[in-house]
Amino acid sequence: MAMQNIYNYSKPKVMPKINNNFGKKPPVFEAKKQETKADPYLEQKIMAAKPEELTLMLYEGMVKFLKQGILYNDQKNIQKTHNSIMRAEAIINELNVTLDENYEISKNLSDIYMFMKSRLMDANLEKDSGIIREVLDLAVELRDTWKEAMQLAK
Repeated sequence: MAMQNIYNYSKPKVMPKINNNFGKKPPVFEAKKQETKADPYLEQKIMAAKPEELTLMLYEGMVKFLKQGILYNDQKNIQKTHNSIMRAEAIINELNVTLDENYEISKNLSDIYMFMKSRLMDANLEKDSGIIREVLDLAVELRDTWKEAMQLAK
């Protein structure tokens, strides 16, 4: 029995590289993209993953960033706390925008995601680990429920 996926994913399109600097140096105010080392294994894993596996990866990433946010907040590292919370919020946004509105449960999940995002904004302003833990509990429950649904669908 195939699992019905309430998320509406499509494979990313490869964008061509456009060289538009025309031999000029960029102005001082332009931000430069930070160079990062791409993890080819992770990139391949993501490209080969089924939609339900991508959703699980997003949930796991959200849990990871929320745990980091709690850790950094307890260490009084404001910048890293902020960054971790923002990354968790970005994952919530991604989960929310990819919901397929043809399913009734999508509305309920959207409401949960908006609540989580609102609480994370509060946590970021107040630097309150208790609020982050509240959102973490929801994220863990959603992740575990998704994992169980994937196993039942096999």
